[in-house]
Amino acid sequence: MRLFLHQLRYEQLLFWRSREAAFFVFAFPLLLFVLLSSVYTGTYLGKPAAWAVLAGILGYGAANTGFAGLALLLVGRREMGFLKRVRSTPIPAHVYLSAVLVSMLLIFVFQAVAVLVLGKLLKSTPFPHQALSMLLVILLGAAAFAAIGLGFTSLIRSAEGSSAAVNFVLLPMAFLSGGFGPTTHYGRVLRTIGDVLPLKYFVQLVYAIYLHNHEIWSKPGSIAVVAAWGVAGALVAIRRFRWEPVEG
Repeated sequence: MRLFLHQLRYEQLLFWRSREAAFFVFAFPLLLFVLLSSVYTGTYLGKPAAWAVLAGILGYGAANTGFAGLALLLVGRREMGFLKRVRSTPIPAHVYLSAVLVSMLLIFVFQAVAVLVLGKLLKSTPFPHQALSMLLVILLGAAAFAAIGLGFTSLIRSAEGSSAAVNFVLLPMAFLSGGFGPTTHYGRVLRTIGDVLPLKYFVQLVYAIYLHNHEIWSKPGSIAVVAAWGVAGALVAIRRFRWEPVEG
């Protein structure tokens, strides 16, 4: 436990000292909320549109932090030889990866709180009435997308191409899944593609809890889909995760 806590503290220090990571992983979703909540007006599902935008940004934040942030971090460290050196230190591999995963989870929890506070200040959006359900769904989303990100690292072969590969997946997924606002006006083809993406079901969970005051258990199907994607990502990571650089 001491090694884990020491590594977790180190991961947090590394993240917050990196201006690029702190902006693009933590602050960028907050900026998106400010921009999108200014564009979307009127109501959605009987609630002010800003409420739906906030729920969507929480979903995007989970994918941006857990999937993109973690994948870019680990690929960069792998290709620099840092992960290879970790294997030669006294810290066990599972302790190191657990500290990295938990660090990303904490960052997303902080980000979710920041989005909720920002929404309250700028658009008078309420805090969730089902606070425990919201916390549980945030933890579920962060864990699932982190597992997907961990598995996705095995498909990225270079640090130079990692950002393009991650954003090629992340941005269309967020657009098609409701991360950037309601998708009811999208065409049938786009909505059909969105139906197979994990982010759509995570956003549905956030909608149910935040917009309609439901508990997390009100959508067991969405929970199952998000969890299944997380398990799939974890299985890929177990089989194919690399500690040594791929490039010669």
